[in-house]
Amino acid sequence: MSESEATLIQRAQKGDHDAFAALVDANQQYVYNLALRVVKDENEALDLAQETFVRAWTALPNFKGQSQFRTWLYRIVTNLCYNRLPNLRRSLNDLGDDVMEDIPEPGFNSPAKEFESNETRSHLHRAMEELDENYRLLINLRYQNELSYEEIASTLNLPLGTVKTGIFRAKAQLRNALVHLEDSWITA
Repeated sequence: MSESEATLIQRAQKGDHDAFAALVDANQQYVYNLALRVVKDENEALDLAQETFVRAWTALPNFKGQSQFRTWLYRIVTNLCYNRLPNLRRSLNDLGDDVMEDIPEPGFNSPAKEFESNETRSHLHRAMEELDENYRLLINLRYQNELSYEEIASTLNLPLGTVKTGIFRAKAQLRNALVHLEDSWITA
């Protein structure tokens, strides 16, 4: 946590509305994006983001700084999403224990390869939107919000192995979607 963030938190804990407003400004896009990825509805995501900050303001005196402020906010918004999507927590907890693999990063050096790369990225984003909300949440936290596996586990209050398994399975689904894309290019 940066010193300025720590100072803002301390001031906000003492009732300083301007300090809390600065914390909201610094984190509102992340909170909104997470909610939007889970619920897939802009209005619902806005409501969830607003409710997250209302709850954060109320609970701020209890924030001890043992985790990052952003992680704490993610836990609040995730819990609110759980309330809206009751199957999300149960499904995340039902994941097994597989080993992680990474999707390789392709290298490109020609216009044709660049076009193919753009098509692949577009297809990958569509495939991400089609993932089960459980997996979409994990992928979003890991790759779009760049949280570590440990931070994700802490945010979602899940075992680290469950987080790794969920991300592994989500990436397997995304790899499968890319294989189908490549197959369609070969047969075209």
